[in-house]
Amino acid sequence: MEQPLISPDQALLVADHAINEARRAGAAAAVAVSAGSGLSIAVRNGEVEVLEQQRDKSLGITVYLGQRKGSATTTDFSASAVADTVAAAVQIARAAEADPYAGLIDPAMLALEYPDLDLDHPWALSAEEGIALALEAEAAAREGGAEIQQVDEAAVSRYQGLRAYADSQGFRGAYRATRHGLSCTVVGARDGAMQRGYWFTSARRAADLEPPAIIGRRAAERTLAKLGARRLSTRKAPVLFENRIATGLIGHLLSAVSGGNLYREASFLRGAAGTSIFPSFFSINEQPHLPRGLGSAPFDSEGARTVARPLVAAGVLNGYLLDGYSARRLELPPTGHAGGAHNLVVSDQGADFAGLLRQMDTGLLVTDLMGFGVNLLTGDYSRGASGFWVERGELAYPVEEITIAGNLREMFAGLVASGSDLERRGSVHCGSLLLPEMTIAGE
Repeated sequence: MEQPLISPDQALLVADHAINEARRAGAAAAVAVSAGSGLSIAVRNGEVEVLEQQRDKSLGITVYLGQRKGSATTTDFSASAVADTVAAAVQIARAAEADPYAGLIDPAMLALEYPDLDLDHPWALSAEEGIALALEAEAAAREGGAEIQQVDEAAVSRYQGLRAYADSQGFRGAYRATRHGLSCTVVGARDGAMQRGYWFTSARRAADLEPPAIIGRRAAERTLAKLGARRLSTRKAPVLFENRIATGLIGHLLSAVSGGNLYREASFLRGAAGTSIFPSFFSINEQPHLPRGLGSAPFDSEGARTVARPLVAAGVLNGYLLDGYSARRLELPPTGHAGGAHNLVVSDQGADFAGLLRQMDTGLLVTDLMGFGVNLLTGDYSRGASGFWVERGELAYPVEEITIAGNLREMFAGLVASGSDLERRGSVHCGSLLLPEMTIAGE
């Protein structure tokens, strides 16, 4: 029988011991404790290829002797091992150079009270039950048609994790969260040319997952739709980013407004707070306390409050994503973003995916991207892509082996439309995004 995770109270007791050891050494300290338990299963050709039971735990401590910092980690929660880990961190701090920006988060920012976000939904899924679900997804994909050559993988996973954080300023917080998923990857072939398609579902609660048969069918449908792909001639044309791909554009925005890139002067949006970077119809609201949200968190990785706020309001960038260190470097208040952003919800204008295709009329629908050709310093954007050429608002034929290029600042400012087809399987909830023109490099 699988052993349960340590409890939040047990994790905080371990953290308290580490902090007390640090105090005895004359150091301020912050402690992060994590633990997790999960099951991963993958099948191929009716056989089990992966069956992994996962268990992990760790304690990480950061100590401060004035403005000298030292960190150490351990997976042993015994009192002696924790004491040794603290001693190692203190020794590192004593040898470190002073950093004028180092230190604990401003205590006024700590989440001394925080909500229960309904994140913990353990799934009592046995290995046998998981294998049956994966086989069901695989079978559904195989039924997609004669051009389905193979199912590369049908996979199921469940995971329950615990996060605890405490510091010598008095913060103590802990919570459990789950994340479960199903996925399927399919290969199709026509006239000697092969294509791969994929689909997945992810949720805090198993009941919110799409059924395995739907996952298999969608993976097969997306694969078959790509068969017969052509190359395009080099041109400029409107581009519609499918919602799943559009979340990546928002991800580039997050990188550009993150504190680390800003204080290193490695962002094209340095100094852009308070200015319009999107059209006036476009907004992005951060909602860290959505019940069961995949990006929800009651506090950040430094114990700071997570707060709902508009990141972009009517096109205007309202601020940055700052942890304590980057905030001090930039001489700004921290924003509760140690560890990243939480549930960004992108506004839409009411048009669904079909409506965006009609609005584009003729252009490129991007469904897959390859490589990472993004320069955050300049905003230059160039990615390998595949998808579909669209004519008169309808999919005309699949395309591959092309490159799309532009500049993120111009892409953001020129955005034509944001769709209502929100992608919700992650921490960015974004619909498909329509751009007026990009350079498409092909034959």
